[in-house]
Amino acid sequence: MHSHLHTPENANCEEIMTMLDECHARGFLWKALGQCNDIKTEVNKCLGAERYQRAKRNREKARENRKRIEQIWAEERVREGVVAPADTTAAGSAEAKQ
Repeated sequence: MHSHLHTPENANCEEIMTMLDECHARGFLWKALGQCNDIKTEVNKCLGAERYQRAKRNREKARENRKRIEQIWAEERVREGVVAPADTTAAGSAEAKQ
């Protein structure tokens, strides 16, 4: 059983989830005899694909944030005089410390 299926993040799976709800509404025997299993499998596939896309977007956003933060750190090191202005790479900061 999935929790909170009908959310904006799962809008692409709405039609399949509605079909599963309708199948379950037909009664206990439909579920017990496996009449809803194929639809359930499709719901799982759809939700898995949605989760994969969401994780992919989050990963890309995290990379962008990390890149922005590292740029800010590099600028702060230059301002503090830890690293020469032309040498803001990680290798340059290691050489500057030696």
